[in-house]
Amino acid sequence: QVQLVESGGGLVQAGGSLRLSCAASGIIFSINSMGWYRQAPGKQRELVARITSGGSTIYADSVKGRFTISRGNAKNTVNLQMNSLEPEDTAVYYCNVQVRMCPLAGCWGQGTQVTVSS
Repeated sequence: QVQLVESGGGLVQAGGSLRLSCAASGIIFSINSMGWYRQAPGKQRELVARITSGGSTIYADSVKGRFTISRGNAKNTVNLQMNSLEPEDTAVYYCNVQVRMCPLAGCWGQGTQVTVSS
């Protein structure tokens, strides 16, 4: 059973930084990609950033130049460095992993709250 544990959320002032981390366990196949999504109140969940097993990355236009996704030093981990945070970044952030043992949409973490005050 795949489990994703996120950490690093919290409250920060606009212009500040936060670093999110996600560790996946129970993985017995090679991971295709890992990513971060977010969902603000009243809005749909949206892609923030994704990194493939080959190291290719994709970012939402709204976070380009401010957020950086990277694979962690430990196996099956991913980090999201968030700089120059804006109140519009306030949301619950979810880690997602795409691997054969997960549904087509991937497996999800429980989410971590990020709140940016103005």
